[in-house]
Amino acid sequence: MTNLMKLPTWADKEHIYAVVETPRGSTCKLDFDAELKVFTLAKPLMTGLTYPYDWGFIPSTQAEDGDPLDVLIIHDSQTYPGVVLRCRPIGVLELVQKTKSKEERNDRFFAVPDRSPLEADLADVRHFPPRAVEELEQFFRATNALGSKALEFLGWRGPDHAVKMIKKLSQ
Repeated sequence: MTNLMKLPTWADKEHIYAVVETPRGSTCKLDFDAELKVFTLAKPLMTGLTYPYDWGFIPSTQAEDGDPLDVLIIHDSQTYPGVVLRCRPIGVLELVQKTKSKEERNDRFFAVPDRSPLEADLADVRHFPPRAVEELEQFFRATNALGSKALEFLGWRGPDHAVKMIKKLSQ
């Protein structure tokens, strides 16, 4: 299998590649193991909790935690681990992840696939309805609830800021 972490970040000037790790509806988090080149179980979610959208990473990037940048892919379909989608970044939720011994940024990027007609008009996460924002923040808190990490949300930023951050953190 190809090392999905080494794919290019950018498909063209406007679109990134996003690799799906955990598909929409999944009750457990999967991670891509670059050494083994397979998907592994990272952790089960709390009972009743599922991923609201496809979750994955932006290849050839590196966040402060050493992993590729996280991305939630907003679309009306469910894919499967390993699918690579050409996406338009629509924003980022900036956050700090805290443990007993350290604090680090671990922002959540948001993107829309270029072949997703239902979400074609979705251009900026800051235009999400307030309830959607609240639900997404609660989802991120809940996925960390059983672990030793606490999240502090710093704010929602638009697509221009997301693109600048992705460019800065591309390898």
